[in-house]
This record gives sequence, structure tokens and C-alpha cells, in this order.
Amino acid sequence: MQEGLFEDSKGFRPLAARMRPATLDEYVGQQHLVGPGKPLRRAVEHSQLHSMILWGPPGVGKTTFARLLANIGELSFETVSAVLSGVKDIRAVVDRAKYRKQSEGRDTLLFVDEVHRFNKSQQDAFLPHIEDGTFVFVGATTENPSFELNSALLSRTRVYVLKNLDDEDLLRLLRRALTAPEGLAGEFAVADSVLALIASAAGGDARRALNILEVGTDLAEADEQGVVRITEQHLEQVLQTSLRRFDKGGDVFYDQISALHKSVRGSDPDGALYWMCRMLDGGCDPLYVARRLVRIASEDIGNADPRALRLCLDAWESLERLGSPEGELALAQAVTYIALAPKSNAVYNAYNLCVADIRGEPDYEVPVHLRNAPTKLMKSLGHGDDYRYAHNEPDAFAAGEVYLPKAIKDRRYYAPVKRGMEIKLAEKRAWLDNKNSDSPIKRYPEEE
Repeated sequence: MQEGLFEDSKGFRPLAARMRPATLDEYVGQQHLVGPGKPLRRAVEHSQLHSMILWGPPGVGKTTFARLLANIGELSFETVSAVLSGVKDIRAVVDRAKYRKQSEGRDTLLFVDEVHRFNKSQQDAFLPHIEDGTFVFVGATTENPSFELNSALLSRTRVYVLKNLDDEDLLRLLRRALTAPEGLAGEFAVADSVLALIASAAGGDARRALNILEVGTDLAEADEQGVVRITEQHLEQVLQTSLRRFDKGGDVFYDQISALHKSVRGSDPDGALYWMCRMLDGGCDPLYVARRLVRIASEDIGNADPRALRLCLDAWESLERLGSPEGELALAQAVTYIALAPKSNAVYNAYNLCVADIRGEPDYEVPVHLRNAPTKLMKSLGHGDDYRYAHNEPDAFAAGEVYLPKAIKDRRYYAPVKRGMEIKLAEKRAWLDNKNSDSPIKRYPEEE
């Protein structure tokens, strides 16, 4: 498929298509890949293009980056969609690329959108042509390539991870769209506060941000001064919801996070589910919610129910694989489970106490019996001497042994609570303490 993908019979091109960058400096986001001095940027600038997989959520610039590579490298751009194309289409692209190379001396960049949707035989069809340089292969996927792409294809490409754009990236793009000749070229006035709302509502998706802005221009009217302004009211019509919900950087947003966290801590599944759904409905990135649930699982449940952390991680992975809104049901499953799970902040307290000690006390040396001894010199210095291998001891426990630095050998951080699984852990700790007390073998007998 050649250029013209975004044009209709009258030559109309959406704002998102018109705003495609012509240079790396105009490309928004992904500075970890294309920022000054980064390897991928150097490869592009030195015309050392290679086949690659671009992995990231929708709207982060995968297609845009592929077109930019073709423009900078002066390559012909071909694209196929794994949703719409088959082996016949691939063969046609290969034939055109070979013809160009042989008759015109011109290379081709083949962009394959949603490459993970091709089956194994279709993916294999690209391999010989990647190897012989028929084209530079650029595949785009929203799914984890390790799970969805053949190892043979992965071995012939490099995988680059593209991230959601942050609000600053989106604001820069929106401001350029309002001033650039290929954009709106100063035809409309938009307050910074309104641009910030658009960026917030877009959720890291550049295409969505530009689409919201463009639809807003269709609704805008000239004010008394003759200036065509896009207002919050126009955006509410575009988004079909109240912009008061889109407050990702404001007090309401953080109040809702607090309400979600405290509902889980208070063992109220209904409150937890309500505040989570309020956040999602208000434009919060579902991945942000997933991260918060993982944190809550460790902070407020911990070892009282270790399954809570695993369930939250599974919900996160499900969301990444299914996307929104399908994956949000997994978040609902996780939040209701952790709300009803037994609660313990013992790990959270232990971690904070340990970190405070490390930052406030000297850097104690590792006890000699715990040190590694990979060389003769270290062995001669006594490293590892008298270390007791636990598996050789009764009950696989070296009673009386000490693993903390000598100066703080009796320090205690972790105190399991008498709830959930931590009841068993508390019993195990008490049993181990008794074994240590009764042991005739002491690490530091001179202090007994």
C-alpha cells in the first residue's frame, strides 16, 4: 500500500496525518530512543537503518516513526496491515521492493502494522527478504513480542519499547499543531488550561490528542472580538463527559487515589471498586491504577496473603495484553480481592525501619563468615571461615548463627501480625527464636 493512506477522494487529511514530523527534532516523545546521542538516533543520522520491532501502546508514534525513518533515509515506504493483508499482499510488496532495488537502486522500508496478528507462516514469509536486504523491516505491535512473535523473526530484528507520551510531550505537539502551516496555522485560539485538559484526556495518545483538538475546531465559533476560540464547553461536547473528571494533576485526582487506597485498607470492596471506576471514567490511565494496586498489595496486605500481589500483577499483565476496556475487568477482580484480603503492614514497617537504620547508621562491614572467598587471598584472610551451611544442619537451620552485622546482631525489623498467612509466619519465627535460644552453638560466645 502506497502513500495516500489518510487521504479521501477530495484530498482531505486529518490533523494527525498532517502533523507527522519531517525530522527527528519534530518527533515528540521517546527521547530514551531518539534523544541526542541515543543509539537509535545515531543509526538514523548515519543512515545505518536496520530491521526492528516497535512495541508500545496505541498513539505513541510507531507508524509516524516508521514514516520518518523512510523519509530521512530516502527509502520508498510500503505498508501492510496484519489485520487486512495475507501472504499474497506480502509477495506483491516483495516484488515491488525487488524491482525498485534492481531497476532504480532505491531501497524500501516495509512497515507491518499489528505484526503480532500474522500467524507463524506469514511471519516466516518475511525472513529471507529481511536477510537478503530486500527491504528494511519495521513491525509495530501493541503486544509483548516475546509472546506473540516467532523467535526466528525476533532474532533478525531489534526490539524497541515505545512509551506513552507524557502531558508535556502532548502539550508541545498541540501547540505546534496550532501554529504550524500544515496544522491549524493560527486559525484558532486555545487557552493553555484547555490544552492541558486535552492532554490529560488523551491519556498519552498523541493521535487522540490531535483528534480531540480537531473535532473541537468543528464546534468552535468566533467570540465578540472575532476570535475563534476552543473552550472547555466545546471539549465537553467532544468527549461527551464532564471535564471536571479530567483532573489527573489536581486535588480531585489525588483525593480519589487516597479514597481508593483507604477503601482497600478498610476492607470495603464496594468503596474500592467505586473509586477505581471513578478514576477510570475520569480518564485515568488504567496502567496507573494497576501500579497502585500492586503497591497496595505489598503495603497493606503483604505476607498476610501473598496471593494478593500475584493477582495484582496478573491483572496488570491482563490489562497490557487486552487493553482497555477489556482489561479493566481484571483490575476490578484484583481490587475486590485485595479489599477483602487479610491486612498486614508488617513488611511495609520492616522496610521503612531497615532503610532508616541504613541511612542513619555507619556502613557496617559484612561479617567475615558471610563473605565470599573466590580467590586464595580471600581464603587466607578468613573469608567464609566457619560458615555453617544450613542444609547440613538439623531442620536445615543453623541455630545460633547470626546474619546481621555484629553491632546490630539483635536488631529486629519484621514482626508478622496475627492475621492471615502471617499467623503461620509468626509461629515459624517464634519456633526459630526458640531454636536460637536453646542452641549451645553461638556465633559470638564471648558476649553470652
